[in-house]
Amino acid sequence: MGHAGAAAAAVRYLGPGPVEPLPRPELRCVREDERAPVEPDEFRRVLGSFASGVTVITAPAADGEPGPAGFACQSFASLSLEPPLVCFMVGRTSATWPRIARAGVFCVNVLGADQAELCRAFAVSGADKFAGVAHDPAPMSGSPRLAGAAAWIDCTVHAVHTGGDHLIVVGRVAALGAGEPGEPLLFHRGRFARISC
Repeated sequence: MGHAGAAAAAVRYLGPGPVEPLPRPELRCVREDERAPVEPDEFRRVLGSFASGVTVITAPAADGEPGPAGFACQSFASLSLEPPLVCFMVGRTSATWPRIARAGVFCVNVLGADQAELCRAFAVSGADKFAGVAHDPAPMSGSPRLAGAAAWIDCTVHAVHTGGDHLIVVGRVAALGAGEPGEPLLFHRGRFARISC
């Protein structure tokens, strides 16, 4: 068919109208016969070649929760302009994700190059991640907006899809803003990195 034919087929399939939602996938564990013949360590090593930005996903305390929730996340991306959507991926065993799901809203805090320690604080499990961390409520969701972040994106949970041992969380953007211009915090080959020109 070739690239042009594939593109034309995609245009015909998508059409100008609204996109039909896919049926909700069955939530289940990955079976042994579905596992790819790739060693996890090799998978991490090779995929570590892809440099990514670093974010902290936060949510306000839901009813009965002791405080706000948050975790460090490098699996984040913009998804759609119309409507404005973003997405992040979270492990299905995450203790923080159920708290964000109960809140139904979240804020993506894009970290700057000088916020590696803040990222480390949100990467641990079981600690009070917000102790000593300056923040204010994001305007629409009330999720913690971390002081000094390079940018923030205030969202409602729009959809959740399965992706192997992770969940793909789609957020509809309600408000957003950028801080002072500066270098982003990057993660590459298992460590924090900076842009070098």
